[in-house]
Amino acid sequence: MKVILSQDNKKLGKKGDIIEVSEGYARNYLLPHNIAIEATKTNLNVAKAKQGSIARQKQQDKDEAVLMAAQLKKVEITIPVRTGEDGRLFGSVTSRDVVEKLHKDFNIELDKRKVEIASEIKHTGTFDVLVKVYPGITSTIKLHIVSAE
Repeated sequence: MKVILSQDNKKLGKKGDIIEVSEGYARNYLLPHNIAIEATKTNLNVAKAKQGSIARQKQQDKDEAVLMAAQLKKVEITIPVRTGEDGRLFGSVTSRDVVEKLHKDFNIELDKRKVEIASEIKHTGTFDVLVKVYPGITSTIKLHIVSAE
């Protein structure tokens, strides 16, 4: 019997998947517990339309991410920090600092977990910072650390 999953299930699949299961399993477990609905012509058409809508939305999100990645490659930010002797910082510059500066200067909203700094920044200079815009799509920002004094 064909059914359409109403919710994610580890063993069966994701919400919206059309699967083939035994009739007893469907009638005695999946349908009464609202885990799945019967795959009638109407329900199949609705499920396929939803899958198409989700696919279009994912493609749109990916296209927007590609545009954002292209724009981020042009971005250079400068963070002034307090320094001691030989240009060493008091503390370090973190991804949180980078995200705050991006928001303040360019009004770009990012999650600090998507900003990846290769190693701790503990001295002045120019660094490359990796930004994960979308799964599989990354961009690089130039980060200039200068003395605030």
